[in-house]
Formats: sequence, C-alpha cells, structure tokens
Amino acid sequence: MRKIPSYHSIRKEIPISTKVGQLFMPAAFINDTEAEIQKLEKLIQQYHIGSLCFFHSRASAATNFEGKKEVIHNENSYERLLYLIQRYQKVATFPLLIAIDAEWGLAMRIENTPQYPYAITLGAMKDQEALVYKVGKNIARDCREAGIHWNLSPVVDINLNPENPVIGYRSFGDNREEVVRYAKAYLKGMQSEGILNSIKHFPGHGDTATDSHLGLPIIDKPKKELLDNELHPFIQLMDEGLDSVMVGHLAVPSLTNGKKISASISKEIMTNFLRDELQWKGIIISDALNMHAISKDFSQKGALEFTAFEAGNDVLCFADNVEEGIHMISEQCDVDRIEASFKRVWQLKESAYTVSEHGLAQKAKDHTPLMQQLAKESITELKGDGTAIKKFREEGFQLIQIGRQGGHFHDTMELKASDSGNTLLSIVPRQVKPKDNFGFTKEELDVIHEVLNQGNTIVYLFGNPFVLNLFSWESASAVVVVYQDFQVFQENAVNHFNGVVNAKGKLPVTLKSAVV
Repeated sequence: MRKIPSYHSIRKEIPISTKVGQLFMPAAFINDTEAEIQKLEKLIQQYHIGSLCFFHSRASAATNFEGKKEVIHNENSYERLLYLIQRYQKVATFPLLIAIDAEWGLAMRIENTPQYPYAITLGAMKDQEALVYKVGKNIARDCREAGIHWNLSPVVDINLNPENPVIGYRSFGDNREEVVRYAKAYLKGMQSEGILNSIKHFPGHGDTATDSHLGLPIIDKPKKELLDNELHPFIQLMDEGLDSVMVGHLAVPSLTNGKKISASISKEIMTNFLRDELQWKGIIISDALNMHAISKDFSQKGALEFTAFEAGNDVLCFADNVEEGIHMISEQCDVDRIEASFKRVWQLKESAYTVSEHGLAQKAKDHTPLMQQLAKESITELKGDGTAIKKFREEGFQLIQIGRQGGHFHDTMELKASDSGNTLLSIVPRQVKPKDNFGFTKEELDVIHEVLNQGNTIVYLFGNPFVLNLFSWESASAVVVVYQDFQVFQENAVNHFNGVVNAKGKLPVTLKSAVV
C-alpha cells in the first residue's frame, strides 16, 4: 500500500496549482480506448489530479444513461477495472482516491460483480438494520477488493414523488425516519471495512419530476418544510462518521433568496447554509458536473468548475474541463479558500490510506445466504393473504407473464398452470425507472387491465412497486411485491406461493391510489 505523507508535512511544499489539481475528480471509463486512457494518464501526471470516479463506459455515464447511445457490454469489465486502477495509480505523483457509484454494489457499473438489492427493496424490510449493515459491509468488501476507496453512497433522498425519473428505486422509502435508520446502518457497514462514504443528493432530490441529468429540477417548498422532510436525513447523519455530502443539481429557491440556481453551484446553499448554518465540517462533493442541469449554461471551458468551487465544493466530480478549471481556480480564487479544501481532501486521503494492512478486506464470501434473507424479509403482501393464494393452488390457474420472459418463477409456475378461470399474473418490468411506462408496451398494459377486470387474479410483481400506479391493482384478489427478479427472490416468491414462507415486508412508498 502506498503511503500518504501527513498534511502538515507537505502543505508548504506543494504549489497552489497542484493543490487545486487534488480537488478534481474526472471520470475514468472502464471501456475506454487506449488513446483515451493515455490522455487521462497525461492529465493525472501533468495536473496532479487527486481522484478518479469510475464509470462503465462513455455511453452509459451520466447524460447518456437513458439509452441515447448503445452500451457495449464487456464480460471482462472487472479485470479491466483492476488493470486501469493500477495503471492510473502508477502515473500519479500522489496516490489517487478511487471512487465509484456502488449504491447496490459494483454491479451498478461493472458486469459480473455482485449485485445487491436496490434501496427501495431494503426499505421494504421491517426493523432489519442488521441486514442493511451486512449489505453495506459486503459492498464495501467488494470495493476494497477492487482497490476502490470511496463508494459515493448511500442515497438519503426521501421518496416523495412516484414520477421521479432518477431517484425512486434508489431511495429507502418515503418515511424520513426509516431513511435515516437504514442509511445509518448502511454507512456503518461500509465504515467497518474502511470504505469512504457520501450521502446524496443534498438538499434532497426525492420530490422532483425532472431528471437532473437532462434539466434542472426545482423544489419550490418553504425552508421549514425542507427541514422537516428533505433535509432531515442529511442533518441526522452528519454526526455518524460521515465522510462527505454530495450536492445535487436542483434549485431550491427558499434557500437561495428566491433564485432558481442549482444547489451544486450555489454559495448560499453550500457555504452559507451547509457549512455555516448546519456546521458541516467535512467534504462537499459535487454531483457529476457534466450533467445538463448545469453544464448547458456554461460555454466557457473551466467556468463551470470555477463556479462550482467558488460556491463551496471541495471535490469537483466528473469535471470535463480539468486543465482550464485548474488554471482559472489557481489564478482567481482566494488562496485560503483553496487551502481549506485541499486540507479536507488530503486528510480524507490520509484516512483512506492509513487503514492497517491486516485490516484489508478478505475476499467477499458467497453472498447467496444474505440475499436469501433479504428476499424473505422484503417480500410484501400488498393486498390479500395466504387464503387467496391457497385457493389458487387448490383450484389451479392460468399463467400470464408480462415484461421480460422466463425465469425461475415463470418456469416453475408454468408447470402447474391449468385451464382454471383463475389467472396468476407475473409482472417483470424491463426497466426500473418510470420512463416510458417502465418499458412496458401499450399492448402489455392492455393485457394487464383486461386480466384484472376479469377478476380472480393474483399479481406477483418482480420490480419497482411504482409500476402498480399504471393500473388498478386493487381489483386483484392478491398483490405480492417481490421487488427484484434475482434468482433467489424468484425462488422465495415460489415458496411464498406454495405457502412455505410468509410475507414479512411492508411497502416503503405510497402509491397513487393504494388501498391497504
């Protein structure tokens, strides 16, 4: 493990431009070309970049993630990640902080790595902080194995808007105290393995209907309401060993004297409110600066990076104009302001690099037993109970699957299907986000409506519970939310249908017309 000299031993030796370089976190893409890799190597060497945030590919990152560009899958992404981390570290004058978004595991960015349930699934469990702690711990182990220091998670936004195109399934739920409890457990799990964390997206991205990758959401609520809801998890978690707060691209006029300016470039929000009023002493990191919510408003190269730093960010994530930004900040920003951010970033590096060798994570063990526990604790009977399902088992049923086809639940139930008047409706959304009706075709939605109108229907949903807002689920005899379509979750759903296991979960969000 490379050693980091103490801040006090080097603070007078490093020039201002190098200190500014330490504040930049450009994107590193696992599936980049050799030419692009060499370009980033040169940037690291020449400008003394402090950290990197890894993404799968340019087609899948930030503003392109909605499918505008084809994502080429790479079965060897994990090996490629290890190779690139070593390569970039080798050319760095000072050891890099390696970051990634691994909210539900490295699989969020990298093929063939463990994927854990989404936060909304964890939020469906009742009083299971110990299991959420294990999830955080396992994800941290996976990060450590790969050479990653900083997992930019968890999301602590409160799930207040079913039309939210970018948070939704990434939130633990719509109850602020549940969000705090499970976020705290997740954080403690990561901390147990020495992995850095970041709660996001300050001051709260849960009640938005605009995707900040593409435009600027505006939350037009009074400050008191924000303190009671959106801001509550951030405030409660600040004293829980928190490493950083990620500020989102969203406008909150009540915190900016009525101005509709993104929090990520607002001095009123980051410096006056987060630093001074809320007394946050740690790192402030921007959300990806290439996101269109703010990037489209800055035509001059480096101006966005300069503005984001001046407003209060310590770390500039996914900065596209590194060279220009470093020059502009070095030449125009107050030296004491630069020193304050450099000190915070350098001490974060000291923390990441002083974990004892014997404390390094062992290779993550088989996580199947944990996944089985999570499946059992989260499965939710939204309507109906074992009586209605027992009736189906005894009388028989026809099976209809909508969305992605096949899978353990489908294959098992298909063997039991008959010509009964009962219908077992298995729904497997093609996507987890609400855009374009979760990927369902009009014809598929018509079939769901028709089947529900006929009565005698039991629904098993293997996906985001907000899918239920698309149709009148109340007319079903029973509705069971499984949340994930992982093999172990499907196996547990079969056991639930067969009366072998009980549903222990509860819906972590409020549906538009829920009758529960």
